[in-house]
Amino acid sequence: MGFACISTKGIAMTETYAADRTALLIVDPYNDFMSEGGKLYEAIKPTADTSGLFSNMRRLIPAIRELGIQVFIVPHHRACDHDHLEWQHVNMFIAKTEPMRAFEVGSWGGEFNEEFGPRAGDVIVKEHWAQNGFANTDLDMLLKQHGIQKIILVGLIANSCIEATARYGMELGYHVTLVPDATAAFSPEGMVAAAENAPMFAHAILSTSELLERLPAT
Repeated sequence: MGFACISTKGIAMTETYAADRTALLIVDPYNDFMSEGGKLYEAIKPTADTSGLFSNMRRLIPAIRELGIQVFIVPHHRACDHDHLEWQHVNMFIAKTEPMRAFEVGSWGGEFNEEFGPRAGDVIVKEHWAQNGFANTDLDMLLKQHGIQKIILVGLIANSCIEATARYGMELGYHVTLVPDATAAFSPEGMVAAAENAPMFAHAILSTSELLERLPAT
């Protein structure tokens, strides 16, 4: 079961998005992911090119801002010296990638991408340590303070941070919309995994074009 067959039938076709109750969550818009020369840029580029991640974010984000829908930046922890020193449980992915020091504090790669990062008026959430943008952060509190009921997720990575944040958002009672052509993964298999899992927790799975059609008129 893939994204395409879900996005064209059922509840996804009738969803609406009130500007004062909807938020766009841009996950991990760092240079290391989204800028040429970033430490992880080449790793995500093949699936990003296939999905149309960059071109679709260029369409969606300005439209969201123009409509007055609140944008939340949901950033990963920025690498520091001795981050996981004396941790009892370091997972396999962290252990493998820690020497890379992605999103390192004080580095260009750890800065937000100029195009997809925050603008004035955006809400920047506390950094998440692993995949879930809600875990050990203030995301839930900030969404509630802004009266948000529906969250739209774009950014990286489809089968890790996007999925983990969306899953937990559903558990907290938020309406969750995924935009599969505005995300990417480290492999085609990662995109397939994201597509297979998405119907278990998402309320709507829409392409960028489908979502734009459902946003409120200006």
